[in-house]
Amino acid sequence: MTWARHVTRSEAGTERVAAELARACPAGAVMLLHGELGAGKTAFVRGVAAGRGIDPDEVSSPTFVVVQEYGEGALQHVDLYRLGPDEVDDLGLEELAEAGAVVCVEWAERWRHPPADAMTIRITVVGEDERELTVIRRPAVS
Repeated sequence: MTWARHVTRSEAGTERVAAELARACPAGAVMLLHGELGAGKTAFVRGVAAGRGIDPDEVSSPTFVVVQEYGEGALQHVDLYRLGPDEVDDLGLEELAEAGAVVCVEWAERWRHPPADAMTIRITVVGEDERELTVIRRPAVS
């Protein structure tokens, strides 16, 4: 397992870190996003979009839609905020990654059985504009 810590001082800084991570991710990667309401999870996903060559202005919070698709399916943006664990289990989220999309999951703690090799990103509010991003990567299970 490897981890890294990044401190950003603006939403644009959070997006830059996410874009760097996204450029290094293979198709089918899953990013589990954790952080309080307003921490910057959707800003992170905008950065992932930019890093994958998708217009970041297309990205919006999918709270009422649950899953948003960008870049003709290359990026799946999932928001589990309003769902219970049984509802999450019924979504078939693992199939999104199997189809080759990069999958970003907000409120990922509600997904009981995410892939073992998913990347975990914890976004902690440090100050009004300052965020600490802790990135944990687990090796793929063979």
